[in-house]
Amino acid sequence: MTIPIKQIKLHKLEMRLNDPFTTSFGTFQDKEFFITEAIDDDGNRGFGESVAFSSPWYSEETVQTSLHVIEDFLIKILQENEISHPDDVSGLFSSIRRNNMAKAALEGAIWDLYAKRKKIPLAQALGGTKKEIDVGISIGIQPTVKDLLHTIDHYVQEGYKRIKIKIKPDRDIDVLREVRAHYPDLPIMADANSAYTLNDMHHLQQLDELDLMMIEQPLEHDDIVDHAKLQAALKTPICLDESIHSLADTKKAIQLGSCKIINIKIGRVGGLTEAKRIHDFCKEQGITVWCGGMLEAGVGRAHNIALTTLPQFILPGDTAGSSRYWERDIIQPEVIVENGLIKVPDRPGIGYEIDDVALEKYTVAVKTFDF
Repeated sequence: MTIPIKQIKLHKLEMRLNDPFTTSFGTFQDKEFFITEAIDDDGNRGFGESVAFSSPWYSEETVQTSLHVIEDFLIKILQENEISHPDDVSGLFSSIRRNNMAKAALEGAIWDLYAKRKKIPLAQALGGTKKEIDVGISIGIQPTVKDLLHTIDHYVQEGYKRIKIKIKPDRDIDVLREVRAHYPDLPIMADANSAYTLNDMHHLQQLDELDLMMIEQPLEHDDIVDHAKLQAALKTPICLDESIHSLADTKKAIQLGSCKIINIKIGRVGGLTEAKRIHDFCKEQGITVWCGGMLEAGVGRAHNIALTTLPQFILPGDTAGSSRYWERDIIQPEVIVENGLIKVPDRPGIGYEIDDVALEKYTVAVKTFDF
């Protein structure tokens, strides 16, 4: 049976983070993005979320380029083709090069709609089995080491299972040494967001004394070859993030020995279907994966939770509670972390209801496409 899509809506939102977030790219606090809504003939509503930022500093995609690709290309593909399962979407979208975040935003809404029509949780639709997931926290670059230690202590007290610390040249080894001295047993990882080159190899080898879980994406955003050279020189596991856009990229990275861990982000790889394929291959190869975050609001956060219920997501992901980022989220109930765990909702679809009042509050524009 086909999924009878009657209408798709694009809600453009603007939301302010509770606190500024700083990485090696820069600092921002205001986020604009799209909530995608797919509505069927029975009035069921499926929701997805775009994760591209306003500027092309994480990838080439932006909020505006995502809108262009969605409304000028991807919507038309959906209007002209029948869909019997969400897995069909990635195949239909394959004629469009990259633009993975645009693709994932629409595919996510269709996955949610499909699960709601089946009256099963999205996690179950994906093949997930976990009833709760471990979560960690990502901390941006802080003004001082004292500020960083205070922030870490706050989240340790809240029970988060792992701390990710953003680093960049001149804000790296010494900072991490201070943190490790204060927290000798705490699971810590460092995220460089492509801030280094192979010329920094000897500098980065100092990471090996710090017993880190991993160093995430130390080299160029599109590199696989140089990461293999660096991994051969490090005991610290390298985790690839920005370099992995597909199952094909994953296979090459593993074959070359470019990493020991892979961060799977739904938007970066083009949707849940491709994310699941990457997960399944990594499980076969014995490569650990975890789910990274893109400062999502509640809908994207719910999709991350569902994906993380798959078995090879062994390490805690970045799916923190809603209150970590937002004064008021757009879902009910909001995502809550207790003792470093999130309980996986058992209601159909993403398992959370849309807070339509909050959605309207943050919405600055809506576009509707009839089928």
